[in-house]
Amino acid sequence: MLSHRQLTGAVVIATHNPGKLAEMTELLAPYGIATQSASELRLAEPEETGTTFAANARIKAMAAATATERAAFADDSGLVIETLDGEPGIHSARWAGPNKDFRGAMNRIQTLLIERGATTPEQRRAHFIAALCLAWPDGHVEEFEGRVDGHIVWPPRGEAGFGYDPLFLPDDYDRTFGEMTALEKHGLPPLGLGLSHRARAFVKLAQACLRP
Repeated sequence: MLSHRQLTGAVVIATHNPGKLAEMTELLAPYGIATQSASELRLAEPEETGTTFAANARIKAMAAATATERAAFADDSGLVIETLDGEPGIHSARWAGPNKDFRGAMNRIQTLLIERGATTPEQRRAHFIAALCLAWPDGHVEEFEGRVDGHIVWPPRGEAGFGYDPLFLPDDYDRTFGEMTALEKHGLPPLGLGLSHRARAFVKLAQACLRP
C-alpha cells in the first residue's frame, strides 16, 4: 500500500493570487495548518514551463519549498473548453494578462465560441481542473487532481469567487460559481458539498496527508 507523507505544523502557500490564497487557507484551517503565502514572503514567481496542470503545480511548490526550506503547497488550475480545443487550459491566467483582466478574458471566450457557432449548452461544454502539489525541501512531492464539469454561460453571472467563476455553470446546478458562496463552492462536508475542482482535489490530499 502506498505510504503518503503527513503534513504537520505550517506550510507555505505558493501563490500570489488572493482568490486562490483565500480558498487554500480556508481548506487548510480545519486541520490546524498555519499558512504563509509566497506573496507575504516576497518569493519570486517561478516561470511556469510545464505542459500540464500537474507539472506547473509541481514547479511552484518546489520553488517555494526550496526557497524557504519548508513544506509548500501549490495549485495550478484552469478552465478547459472542449469547443476551443481545450483552451484556455494551462494558459487560463495568461489569457487575463498582467492586469488580471478576467472580464476581458471572458469576452474573448464568448467571441471565440460565437465564431465557432457554439450557442447551446452542449456546444459549450467545459470543465475546471485543479492540480495540487505538496512539496518538501528534500524533493518529496504529493500530487492530487480534481475536476468539475459544466458549461459556459453568457452573460457572466455573479460577483463572488474569482477568475472565470461567473462564466461557469456546474452540471446539476442552476447557479454559476460566481453566484455561489464560498461555503457552497468549496466548503467541505458536512457543511459544504466539496463541489469545486480545488475542493475535490483537496479531499484527496486531506485523506492522504492531513490528520483531522
